[in-house]
Order: sequence, then C-alpha cells, then structure tokens
Amino acid sequence: MTIAIGERLPDATFKEKTKDGPVETRVSDLVKGKKTVIFAVPGAFTPTCSLNHLPGYLDNLDALKAKGVDEVAVLSVNDWHVMGAWAEHSGGMGKIHFLPDWNGEFVKALGLDADLSGGGLGLRSKRFSMLVEDGVVKTLNVEDNPGQATVSAAATMLEQV
Repeated sequence: MTIAIGERLPDATFKEKTKDGPVETRVSDLVKGKKTVIFAVPGAFTPTCSLNHLPGYLDNLDALKAKGVDEVAVLSVNDWHVMGAWAEHSGGMGKIHFLPDWNGEFVKALGLDADLSGGGLGLRSKRFSMLVEDGVVKTLNVEDNPGQATVSAAATMLEQV
C-alpha cells in the first residue's frame, strides 16, 4: 500500500556522504519540526535524474527555502558511495541531502518501490516528490513514467509549498 497524504513517514537511517565524511541521517531527525521536500529518482547518474530532476531542485533551492522549506533531500536505491559521488559531481553536496536507500527498504515501506528489471536496473524507487511537515505527508506526486520528471519536478513542488 502506498503512503497517503496525512500519514506519517516511516523512520529509516541512511549513511550519507558529507564533506566531513559519512554520517548517519535519520528520517525522523530530518523531518522533525520542519518542512521538508523529499524527491526520489530511479537511479543516480541516469539521464532524466541527472539532467532534469536533480538540477531543477538545485536551481530552485533558494525559491523553496524562501517559501519556508527547511530541508530538501533526494532519495535513490543506490549505495552511499554512488550517492556521494553524485552529490559531488552535481554540485549538490552540502546543499541538499543525498539519501541512499541501498536495499530499497525505505521505498518499500512507502509503497513506492518499482521493479525496473526490464531496463536492467532491478529494484528501484518510483520517481516521486513529497512535501512533509513535521513527519506528515502533505503532498505526494508520483510519476506514471519513470523517464519523466514533470509532476514530481521542482516547479510543481514550488506551486504546492
């Protein structure tokens, strides 16, 4: 069952690469008492994710913060080394959180996992975005097609914040 608007996010701990080395980032700490945008991509370094989805959030980070967003995080079923390399390569390190759901446990708990074995990717996350306030989902935007980033794009989120 997919998480719904009004429900509380499940907790999880991610090993996140930062400028100072790896740290543990708990979802509950990331969202507690905050307005947080979380968006997910099927894979770091993949074309739509790297050329469209992530850059939109990096380009609109100041606008999101101006509307009261405290934290922005990108989530992908990748390991922390891959997510760390993507953070560095994209220029996003230290600006947003790059959360590696290495085994898909968190996206499974959300009901937002996807079997992309047909494309050679295996278990991944659906492409989505959500606005979370103090741990509760306020908006949820799930793409019908993993190769598109429109309903889950930063521009859409800016209208919802």
